[in-house]
Amino acid sequence: MKNTAFSRSPQLMSETFLDGFIEPYFKNRHIYMDAVRMHGSPLYILEPDILVNRAIQFRKAFSRSLTWVKCFFAVKSNNLPLVSRLLIKQGYGLDVSSGVELNIALSLGADDIIFSGPGKTVDELELALANASTVTVLLDSIGELERLAALARKNRIKIRAGIRLNNNPDGLWRKFGIPLDALDMCYEMSKKEKYLDFCGLQFHSSWNLNALKQADFIQILGSKLKRMPKAYLESLKFIDIGGGYWPPQGEWLISDQPLEHLHLPADSINHFAEALVGSIREHILNLTDCDIYLEPGRWICNDAMHILITAIDRKEEDLVIADGGTNMVGWERFESDYFPVLNLSNPSNTETPFMILGSLCTPHDVWGYTCFGKDIQEGDILMIPTQGAYTYSLRQHFIKPLPSVVPLRRVMVDEQPYEYSVAMMPQPEDE
Repeated sequence: MKNTAFSRSPQLMSETFLDGFIEPYFKNRHIYMDAVRMHGSPLYILEPDILVNRAIQFRKAFSRSLTWVKCFFAVKSNNLPLVSRLLIKQGYGLDVSSGVELNIALSLGADDIIFSGPGKTVDELELALANASTVTVLLDSIGELERLAALARKNRIKIRAGIRLNNNPDGLWRKFGIPLDALDMCYEMSKKEKYLDFCGLQFHSSWNLNALKQADFIQILGSKLKRMPKAYLESLKFIDIGGGYWPPQGEWLISDQPLEHLHLPADSINHFAEALVGSIREHILNLTDCDIYLEPGRWICNDAMHILITAIDRKEEDLVIADGGTNMVGWERFESDYFPVLNLSNPSNTETPFMILGSLCTPHDVWGYTCFGKDIQEGDILMIPTQGAYTYSLRQHFIKPLPSVVPLRRVMVDEQPYEYSVAMMPQPEDE
């Protein structure tokens, strides 16, 4: 599921760091518990204020130094329509990877959409053509280029197109994009296609704890562009450097000891921006005056959604079954990743070994092996915070029904901000 070849070695997570992380959630525990009392359990909790603030913070980090920068939210990271709707209001475009996501983006009225992803079907390409005024297709292969060109000629529709470049030719990452040394051939083909406006380039690397991989490829790309014809450089309207920015908390992993957790620190988004903008100015903008596109997903939505579950069966002194199963996150995440389980009903800053399992009929239904709480009794409300990225989008209709989403909003009470839950979103299957 995950590439673990990070560029840094994990270190033991300090108790001080973890205490600082959990403190705000315990402080506001009454808000989350109220949501369960009003709407039942299990639940997804969405905090729109956090989502919007992260979107503003991300864009500011890059726009301080880049005049023409455009952010596109990667819908695959959290496909709840409300998330995309809120980000469109912040001036974000949408990055979609399928016809399903493209239809979501169109239904939300997004007016700037980039369509990436491998293996686009004829139906998906025709949907993009039918909405050519708002969609830019990032072509993933020579064959895809030829198919889109044929459809565009047939329908006499001109559409913007970019080339996705492969920046990792090893292993499974060979799946994505066109080799950089094929860019000359793509350019020659583009000159023959009057209905394709070849106006951009894109590359993407994932699981970036720092900017090294991205900055390295920007330098490689710059060296290639120096050798391209002037006419090609003048035709470039954008270069999209993708996403994959790891959230500030970094990567948390399970260790052999239940009360010891491994931590891979991530650079701040300001450090990302400083390194990437420097590389872009040195290797790209000295050759072509184009816009820079960014595709943040995980970094924007990670902290904006949480999971609430309730202990319903205490089977042993150190084992409880919760009403929610890990079909809510879509994979066996917590067998490798560490996230604290917080007992909101019986809180404690001391972490205790405790096996918290879900109610699915599979032994892989694990929420955690420890808990921040004095104990766990039947009826206690448990929280797994910061589950906004690649959890909701991966949810599965497996054994148990999927829960609803409850957004929170801020109101003023005695001139102090107070958050409370509002009406439930529709059930996921009805969206």
